[in-house]
Amino acid sequence: MTRKPAKAAIAQATSRAPEADEKAAAPASNRATRTAERRAAIVDAAMEEFIARGFAATRLDDIAKRAGVAKGTIYLHFKDKESMFEELVRTVIVPVVARLNALPPPTGPVRDLVEAFANNFLKEVINTRRGDLVRLIVAEGPRFPSVADFYYREVVSRGMTGMRALIELGIARGEIHEKNLARFPQILIAPAMIAVIWQSLFAQHAPLDAQEMLRVHLDLIFGERRTT
Repeated sequence: MTRKPAKAAIAQATSRAPEADEKAAAPASNRATRTAERRAAIVDAAMEEFIARGFAATRLDDIAKRAGVAKGTIYLHFKDKESMFEELVRTVIVPVVARLNALPPPTGPVRDLVEAFANNFLKEVINTRRGDLVRLIVAEGPRFPSVADFYYREVVSRGMTGMRALIELGIARGEIHEKNLARFPQILIAPAMIAVIWQSLFAQHAPLDAQEMLRVHLDLIFGERRTT
């Protein structure tokens, strides 16, 4: 039997390697894609079930049925219902608040930055599934302290940190005269929370113009805008 020269054998093997690597990588990539899609389907189904039934009444069986997966598949991604809810908050709510802390230092009035963020929050939360999720936490948080604690750490504390930084900048620039406002950043975001709760309870009786309420609120803090 004739042997191929060592260099020729090596060259032939290396010429086949990229193609073999591509074939091996393709199934792995497909598996990762399917896994990510399945996880996203479970999270979407969980949101619908939590909003429809509440945290306490939601069952993993119902989530699995809505997601079109076996119940055992859920445990490949989440250890329990609480961890699934936490993932839902991270996916749906946290990115909205994270944008506040990612804002660059304002070159214009602080009010413009606060107003832009608040308007975006109203747009992305009021009358959306995010708003339904926030209302669910408000309603059931007292019964499930661990859920409320997680929401505070991941969402509320981050939002207050961002708002406090903007308030302190507004005070330093002389745009905000009430220095104690920095102690209570909740005041700055109060219209957003009022709007979320109002929409679910009283909108059919007295529709709320959340953006106009925000404008009036900011007038009280920063002073009325001067018209030219």
